[in-house]
Formats: sequence, structure tokens, C-alpha cells
Amino acid sequence: QVHVVESGGGSVQAGGSLKLSCAFSGYSSACMAWFRQAPGKEREGVAAIPTRGRNIYYSGSVKGRFTISRDNGRNTVLLQMDSLTPEDTAMYYCAANLRAYDCYSNTWQLDFEYAYWGQGTQVTVSS
Repeated sequence: QVHVVESGGGSVQAGGSLKLSCAFSGYSSACMAWFRQAPGKEREGVAAIPTRGRNIYYSGSVKGRFTISRDNGRNTVLLQMDSLTPEDTAMYYCAANLRAYDCYSNTWQLDFEYAYWGQGTQVTVSS
């Protein structure tokens, strides 16, 4: 049975940092991604990393500030978020695409490619 569970959200002032964690179980090979959705906005792919492959991707809005990593021994994907701005305020979701051994540039941001989603964790950045 597949499970995806996020943790680590919270409130922080602009310029601060947060680390999100995504614990997964029930599979070993997937493209794992973080998405976010702010009120009134479309869901946006933020970063992706495969559990076994090599390709890592970031959206242009977070590249250089966010770092995605994996700990396969603990079945965990992490998202380190630095230099946060109020524009980063959103609900953040972890998602798993079990059909993909790696993450690919033309599909990683397509939310319909991900069959499994966590419940989300709120990130709020105040100015």
C-alpha cells in the first residue's frame, strides 16, 4: 500500500528557512515531486527528484533558494527552503509518480502524472 506523508510546514518571516519532509512507503522507484498551491492560484511544480534515478529539477521561481534531496535509507524526500519570500506562501504537497524510474523535464511538472499525494503542509511567509 502506497503512502505519502508531508511534515515540516509552519510560519516564518521573509528571509527565513524551513525544511519540509516527505515520508513514503509501499514502493522504491518513483519520481517524487513537491507541488504548491496558493489561494486563487494554480498548483505549481516546485522541485522533483527520483528515488533511484539522477535527474533533479526546480521551477524557475525557486531555483537557487530551494534544495530537494532524498534519503533512501529512510524513504524520505526533503525540501530545504531558504531565502523565503511572502510569494512562497502556499500549501505544499508531496507527490509520487510510480510509473517513472527517473524524473523527466517534459513531465515532472504535470500534476496528472502523479497518482499519489500527501495531505499537504502549510507554509506561511510574512513580510
